[in-house]
Parts: sequence; C-alpha cells; structure tokens
Amino acid sequence: MAVSLADDDDDDDFSETHDINVTPFIDVILVLLIIFMVAAPLSTVDLPIDLPTSSATPQKKPDKPTYLSIKPDLTLAIGENPVHRAELIGTLDGLSDMSKDKYVFLRADKSVPYGELMGVMELLRSGGYTRVKLVALEGAPAAGAAQP
Repeated sequence: MAVSLADDDDDDDFSETHDINVTPFIDVILVLLIIFMVAAPLSTVDLPIDLPTSSATPQKKPDKPTYLSIKPDLTLAIGENPVHRAELIGTLDGLSDMSKDKYVFLRADKSVPYGELMGVMELLRSGGYTRVKLVALEGAPAAGAAQP
C-alpha cells in the first residue's frame, strides 16, 4: 500500500498508524498478576497424609532431675543448695541419686556471660559429666537445647 505525501484531508480517518497500543496489553497483564497473587496462597493446601507410627519407645523423664543453676551473680547451685566451683564435682559425686551416665540439667540466668556458661560446662566435662542438657531458668527446654 502506498502512502501519499500530499495534503489530502480526506484520508485522515483511514490512515495507518505505526504505533502499538500497549494499554490493553498492560491491563490484561495486571489482571493476570492479581489473579495469580490471589490464587498462589490457595495452592499450598495441606494434604491429609496418614504418617506411619514410630516403633521407638518414648524416653522416660527422670524422677528427680539434677539441676545445676548459674545465678546472675555467677554463683552455682545444685537444686536449691549453693555450691562453690571448686566443690562442684565432689558434690555431684556425693549425691546418692547421681551417676556419671545421668543427665545434668544446666540452667543459667540470661545475664550470665557465655564464657561463664562454657566454663561450667568444661568443669562438668573434666569431672566426667558429659551428659548435659541446657534448660531455661524456669525449667522449660531452651531453644536449641541438646536432646538425646
């Protein structure tokens, strides 16, 4: 088709435009984007799955756990009885219901420096008490507590 360069006002209504109108395309894309944004969370539906049962026997909680506490003033206590650091291993060895294969539940105040906590753990390890669980001061398991 030929294009005339003359000033013909009669052909203005039927002249070709070489520009692409992207407005409808953008409208369609935005509508699709909204549909996918609404539908995406709905596609993560939990499937009902019947999981197999475990044959492992659950572990019993100790009747009387041994709690070693580090107080905010960095003093130690076994249960509610204060103990000096130098006498810690001897006191643990002297407990009638304590042996080296039982767990020692170590709890520390949140203001206790990390180095002090690690020092007490090293003291326990050097005395042969390698089974240590970390718990919060209230007695609830702490985040990331070592489990058997």
